Amino acid sequence: MKIYAHRGASHDYPEMTMAAFEAAVKQGADGLECDLRLSKDGVAVLWHDADLARIANNKALVSGSTFAQLKEIYPQILTLDEILDFAILQKVSLFLETKHPVPTRTAIEDQLVEKISKESKRIKKSDIEVTAMSFSWLAIERIKSLDKSIATTYLLHNHFPLFSALHSSAKSLGPEIIQLRKNPELSARIKASGRKLSVWTVNDPPDIELCHRLDVDNLITDRPAFAREILRGIQRDI
Repeated sequence: MKIYAHRGASHDYPEMTMAAFEAAVKQGADGLECDLRLSKDGVAVLWHDADLARIANNKALVSGSTFAQLKEIYPQILTLDEILDFAILQKVSLFLETKHPVPTRTAIEDQLVEKISKESKRIKKSDIEVTAMSFSWLAIERIKSLDKSIATTYLLHNHFPLFSALHSSAKSLGPEIIQLRKNPELSARIKASGRKLSVWTVNDPPDIELCHRLDVDNLITDRPAFAREILRGIQRDI
């Protein structure tokens, strides 16, 4: 089971800052997870919410602000270019989640595919995986229509019916840990469909142990070092 750091080591550092990603690498994460949005002037930035209120105490919208304005409000904000360069250098894989709904519709997917294609040689040389993720079915299908070689994960909210997910072209499905707690057999159904299983956001020992028992492929956590230690303990007890 691979460990992906959710927005970096976000339990210990501000989410999606370079400090959080550097710490995740030091804590032994196999990969990094982050969210993507487009600024008003078309720069792909790492940001979860539609606005900056929760993190920067500012109500500015990401889509309504230029990158320079975002950088002035929150100097730690990073770009897609920066996180991809960092991942290639550190040889850690990436889960890149495109956020929706947004006013630019599928423009973020278009830019992401273009960037991955442009950097394909560097990505291959570093031997990392770059996976596009989204809760939007249309976003996943847009990526596949542009470049079938790009790995995709269709993320599932708690209320999503599994049959709709199985009509996605994604080769990996991403349920929330709450879904697996309520319905552990969901993992077997996903595996039986030939898809990988990437579960978010897993921070507590019982949930980490559950993911181990269910043969989850990718565990997404705010606490990569802690998750690694719990898994080591499980292996020692076997």
